[in-house]
Amino acid sequence: MVKWIIAAVFLGQAAGADPVAQVEAAANAAFDRMPVVQQVDQIAGLCGADESVNAVVAYCTSTNRILLARDAMAAPQTPYMLAHVYGHAVQVQHGVADFALRQIRQRRTEEAMLRGLVTRQVECIAGFLLARAGVPPFDLAVAFAEEPFTDSHWGRDPLRVGPEVSIGMAARAEWLAIGQQGDLAACGPGEFTAELLLDALNL
Repeated sequence: MVKWIIAAVFLGQAAGADPVAQVEAAANAAFDRMPVVQQVDQIAGLCGADESVNAVVAYCTSTNRILLARDAMAAPQTPYMLAHVYGHAVQVQHGVADFALRQIRQRRTEEAMLRGLVTRQVECIAGFLLARAGVPPFDLAVAFAEEPFTDSHWGRDPLRVGPEVSIGMAARAEWLAIGQQGDLAACGPGEFTAELLLDALNL
């Protein structure tokens, strides 16, 4: 009888778990200075966003806020999408974005490659946060018909001029899967080592 009660309580908690809230809690536990998540009716019109900006989630670095569309809260892709923009926030708040920007300014002919490395690391951080949040392994190819996050979805005000990067579905899925193994030290594609991430991680 006691075992049945314990099992019922556990299943009730699992059924009532909110994966979006779990990702938010995991990000704030793992790293300092994470942005506040603000649920909004629409992202266009906020932080300089227009209809070209991702309609589900966007990270406004000017105010350190994540804008999350209220009507997307229950969608199965939303925990991943939130974890992705948290990946950008980790880079911004802990020095990786500054390093990347310096490299891009000095090596304009390699900008596409450098932004690709940044994006791979973001996907890896997203996977790490999903693992920390207890979210089951997430398959991008199943969840999305086309490569996600090729639109503007992070940056300072105005968001409509934020970076647009494509690295292909396979590369995104590969680095997300690496992160989902739970080892942040593995999130170091090319020149963008995981050293700053590990320094920032709250153990």
